[in-house]
Amino acid sequence: MISITTEYLQGRADIVTNNGATQAAKSKFVASANSKISPALAARIAKEYAQLARLRAELREANGGYTHAEVQVNAGTTTVNGDVATVEVTEDARLYYPNVPAGDPEYEEYSVPHTLTFVKGADGSWLLDSDRVEANLTGPGPITQLAEPASAPASDSEDEGQLDAGSGTTPTSETDGDKPVETSSTAGHVTTKAAAAGYNYGKMVSYANKYWKKANTDYRLYGSDCTNFISQAMIAGGWKTTSGSITTRKDNRRWFYGSWEISTSYTWAGAENWYWFAKKHSKRTKALDNVWKLLSSDVLQADWKRDGIIDHTMIVTKRGGNGEIYLTYHTPSKHNVKLSTLLKKYPKAAWYAHRT
Repeated sequence: MISITTEYLQGRADIVTNNGATQAAKSKFVASANSKISPALAARIAKEYAQLARLRAELREANGGYTHAEVQVNAGTTTVNGDVATVEVTEDARLYYPNVPAGDPEYEEYSVPHTLTFVKGADGSWLLDSDRVEANLTGPGPITQLAEPASAPASDSEDEGQLDAGSGTTPTSETDGDKPVETSSTAGHVTTKAAAAGYNYGKMVSYANKYWKKANTDYRLYGSDCTNFISQAMIAGGWKTTSGSITTRKDNRRWFYGSWEISTSYTWAGAENWYWFAKKHSKRTKALDNVWKLLSSDVLQADWKRDGIIDHTMIVTKRGGNGEIYLTYHTPSKHNVKLSTLLKKYPKAAWYAHRT
């Protein structure tokens, strides 16, 4: 079952790379998989591969796309119940970039847990029947998954979450005129920034590079973990927490981490709340008017559906020599994703860029 899983996930990754551009490469996997997957999954795969091929073409035009993919499948628990088997794995993948400038990342990485279901065929062999990604995709999904970004969580969420009625702070109700930033690549190129308030921007980036895949066990891991991860990086770079308690955790003027969720501020792990603490109340970040002005250790946030609620938080781990910007985040765990890739994949998103 692991060998089938590996072939399946490698095949999906191949389709979005330039190596998967030929019909021969695509047909090779489909043909080899026909005897290893159920008819229902085969039909779904055929439809998804067409979508992945379109994505490949779009990315190739936008930034060169990916040359090839390397996928490693790490086996977890396997449970067999009669003619049905459930297999848990983690997919660790690298998607390699073409024509990499000196000093730029050579590839995008992602690490995604899957739960796969196998059923026995008529001849008694195992057939792959379904694949469920075990990640709360409030942010952009792994490159070979096609589900739309999830809607913003309910307003009483305590992780990726959002606002509280008592704080009264949302992008649409604030009065300081904040708007999504421009995405035109004609922005002026700034390459350095002065350290503010003794912050160590290198440590912020180092933290993100170290813990993008395997979370720091000194902190809780949230179901939607992107903003929790960014708060940790800010702490590593010198941000100081404010005072706070259970009674003030919903106050967007506070930012603190406690031993329990109930003793941790909404601003710590809620993308929407973090925005208002960082930019408005503490003024620890400054809004940029164009995403292409982001520098290393700056923060980019996204409102995927332009519904007025910020859903996702990312950190810049590299600004390339040619002006490309590379972002790292949790949920799912991804490292050095090109900004141009995100802009192409999510053209309807609203973006909020922070100078840290």
